[in-house]
Amino acid sequence: MKMNCKNCNTNLSSDSDYCNKCGGKIIRNRLTIRNLFQHFSETFLNYDNKFLQTVKNLFVKPEDVIGSYVDGTRKKYINPISIFAISLTISGVYLLIFKKFFYNYMDASSLYQDENMRRMFDASKDTIFEYNSFFYFILIPALALISLIVFYNKKYNYTEHVVIYLYTMSLASIVSSVISLIVLLSVPKYFLWIGISLNLISILFHCYLLKRVFKLKTSELSLKFLLFLVIFGGFYIAFGILMFLFMLMNGSINMQDFRPPS
Repeated sequence: MKMNCKNCNTNLSSDSDYCNKCGGKIIRNRLTIRNLFQHFSETFLNYDNKFLQTVKNLFVKPEDVIGSYVDGTRKKYINPISIFAISLTISGVYLLIFKKFFYNYMDASSLYQDENMRRMFDASKDTIFEYNSFFYFILIPALALISLIVFYNKKYNYTEHVVIYLYTMSLASIVSSVISLIVLLSVPKYFLWIGISLNLISILFHCYLLKRVFKLKTSELSLKFLLFLVIFGGFYIAFGILMFLFMLMNGSINMQDFRPPS
């Protein structure tokens, strides 16, 4: 008895488990909760899958993950676009849960003594949550451009620097979302401070990763990182001004909010 592959329509024998043309697995059973969970487990939870291997090796040997993709070895690890998409999905679920159940823990009173700064923080957090994915789309090419200038290396062009930050920022987003959710479910009063700590850890992780990818000495990394901070600081100020103007235009804030109380 003959049958066709549902992925590429190639003729197969009835006892085939995989398509001999596209490699797709032959599915004979109807979709159920059980086999849906089994497919999820096979894709993401087994030790040998590419997602876990990519995440693990971004910590252990990041130069191999990034170098492999840049050099053309594309089967060993998950590609940067896919891990970026996964990070957006995980962070999206986290933000949805946060806004629905834990939004009141985003309180700036413990961070800012100045009333105007607290107002600015409270006004901006809604915009940050609403346009979170868009900010990532802007941040990654900006980081890649700064990195291209500071960590100039003939082996890596601008697109390949984008690949670096697709991997690193995706990993940072996944880890941050998971840890933040755990904190909210266990010790929510420390949420803001742990969030700040995660940002500092992310900076240290990027230093470690860039040192290994570009094979830098500690002294070289220190000088380049200071230059990176200076350029990024300029970008951050410019972005902050644009964000302030954007919030003025969409009505998130108005200038009267910053007048001193009479």
